[in-house]
Amino acid sequence: MKAIVTAVSRSSSHSFSKPNQDSIHLLAGLGIEGDAHLGITVKHRSRVAKDPTQPNLRQVHLIQSELFDELDGKGFAVAAGEMGENVTTRGIDLLSLPAGARLLLGEHAVIEVTGLRNPCVQIDRFQKGLMKAVLGKDEQGNVIRKSGIMGIVLEGGEVRPGDAIRVELPAGPRRPLEVV
Repeated sequence: MKAIVTAVSRSSSHSFSKPNQDSIHLLAGLGIEGDAHLGITVKHRSRVAKDPTQPNLRQVHLIQSELFDELDGKGFAVAAGEMGENVTTRGIDLLSLPAGARLLLGEHAVIEVTGLRNPCVQIDRFQKGLMKAVLGKDEQGNVIRKSGIMGIVLEGGEVRPGDAIRVELPAGPRRPLEVV
């Protein structure tokens, strides 16, 4: 199956869910035009409270729609944008990508994967029990965070549902994703 963008979302407020859009415009080094997390420095409120000068490694949030299929099987109804992601994908295992992987979306946009999204209590406020459903354990008992990945915009451009996604893996040893 070909990897594609299934939905794009943004919100100018720090709301949990983000409304779907016909397209979003990515700006190099900043994030998504019109989104509350746009900027060179961190915009996530809890991180701003700790250190507002931190670099913004969370300019773009991506979730694979296969997670929504899994959640549906557990009795949760979650649609694109409702977990706060900007880009919803299908046909690519985002969680298995290494840090530094590049995602080429549409004709021009390039996102560099910086790490995992750490789910917060807002997920349970959205739907009770959802936090536990987006966390798992591997064979060694390590926590698996399924609530998406974060990235920075290297090259700007328009991104729309139906756009192809191509992956460029980094050269050298692969670093697993960690929470950013």
